[in-house]
Amino acid sequence: QVQLVESGGGLVQPGGSLKLSCAASGLQLHSRGVAWFRQAPGKEREAVSAISRSAGSTYYADSVRGRFTISGHNGANTVYLQMNNLKPEDTAVYYCATAPRRASYGAVWMDSSLYNYWGRGTQVTVSS
Repeated sequence: QVQLVESGGGLVQPGGSLKLSCAASGLQLHSRGVAWFRQAPGKEREAVSAISRSAGSTYYADSVRGRFTISGHNGANTVYLQMNNLKPEDTAVYYCATAPRRASYGAVWMDSSLYNYWGRGTQVTVSS
């Protein structure tokens, strides 16, 4: 049985940092595309960042580039999202998802329909 479990969310002040974790069981993340999405109340789900360790590549939405860093830990079968300089507009439920490895992942990583396994999400609230 495949499971993705997110953790690390919480309440943080503007300018603060959080590190999210996505721990997987039942499959190996290092051979797949892994992405973080987020959804704020009343808004559509938004792609945030992705990693393809087989390709050695990372991808970021313009809204988070330079502030967020995605990384992976093979031994722990976990992907992380380090979030720095958080802003109130980063408030959302953050989900990790994984997709089968594919060519041109970098061109399509934002397409949520590619991802066949999703976690349940972790809440991030940025507020003073």
